[in-house]
Amino acid sequence: MLRYWTAGESHGKTLLATIDGFPAGVQLKTDSIDAELKRRQGGYGRGGRQRIETDRVEILTGIWKDTTLGSPIALQVINRDYKLERLDDLQRPRPGHGDLTGAIKYLGSIRGILERASARETAVRVAVGALCTQLLGHFGIKTLGYVVELGGKAVTPLEGNIDEHRKLRDESIIYSLNPEQDPEFKELIDTTGRQGDTLGGIVEVRVEGLPFGLGTHTQWDIKLDGRIAHAVMAVQAIKGVEIGLGFEAARRPGSQVHDPISYDKDEVESNTLGFERPTNNAGGLEAGMTNGQPLVVRAAKKPISTLRKPLGSINLETKEGEEAEYERSDVCAVSAASVIVENVVAFEIARVMIEKFGGDSLAEMKGRWDLFHKLAKDR
Repeated sequence: MLRYWTAGESHGKTLLATIDGFPAGVQLKTDSIDAELKRRQGGYGRGGRQRIETDRVEILTGIWKDTTLGSPIALQVINRDYKLERLDDLQRPRPGHGDLTGAIKYLGSIRGILERASARETAVRVAVGALCTQLLGHFGIKTLGYVVELGGKAVTPLEGNIDEHRKLRDESIIYSLNPEQDPEFKELIDTTGRQGDTLGGIVEVRVEGLPFGLGTHTQWDIKLDGRIAHAVMAVQAIKGVEIGLGFEAARRPGSQVHDPISYDKDEVESNTLGFERPTNNAGGLEAGMTNGQPLVVRAAKKPISTLRKPLGSINLETKEGEEAEYERSDVCAVSAASVIVENVVAFEIARVMIEKFGGDSLAEMKGRWDLFHKLAKDR
């Protein structure tokens, strides 16, 4: 089974991830992982810390001559802005953070809670996902994350395939599929920042090239849609997850929700095996399993909780009302959220790929991938 753990604090010396169950024989490129880490630090509206340090990954174990061995892989991202031991504790918890709840739960300091609860921890989760993306690439599976709404304003995406959309995304300062709209979003972020406020938004991830049958219907806790929702909701500040139509499906009659099925023998060699759909309202998942269509996942990110113009709070020492503490923060990190969500989804796809096609080696996975497609076509 593919799984991973993370360790480290926001202003600690290092962030660590240990990945177990990754197959042998995958040649890894750290520059592609570093590129994802750089994207996570980017996007218009980020704060000062992103200009202080440039995240880079170090692979400490699990490889020989840049090729995976099948043993646990340890990833490290150094915090160059290390100052945890010099920081004072906070006494005025910030609404929307885990400050108050965590300090009461662990009967300790706010500082200890916020340093681990910080979204800084997602740097190594992005590294794990970027590593998994390299595995998925051997099977022609492509992932793309982008912003579809920011501060209540929707993006009007430009047309194109996934590769064309990737170029558009990379041209946009907010990582959307329409760089032409960037000026209006820049103005919105600037205005919000001047007001001492913050912005949230909605991100979308699309995964193409998926085969039939990743995931399962057999048990509630291993359905792929549930696993994806769990992984995405576990990203800091994510407050909702949709697959396909999502909540919109509840507002329509069934005839406008479910995707009709047809057969095209000319597409039998594709991942759809010739079973075509005019729509993809299901978002590529039915009964907890992939159905050959692109996977579509959306996530709603709340505005950042640390406000330059703080909300009311309580001093934990005096119990008197005071303004909440302020820690250096961003105005908007929705762009970064699109990177994080893309990579946690990539991990979940890699996990079910390994479960279906074997996890000892890349060669075994490719052999079983080919055999499955032959048997599926015969079916």
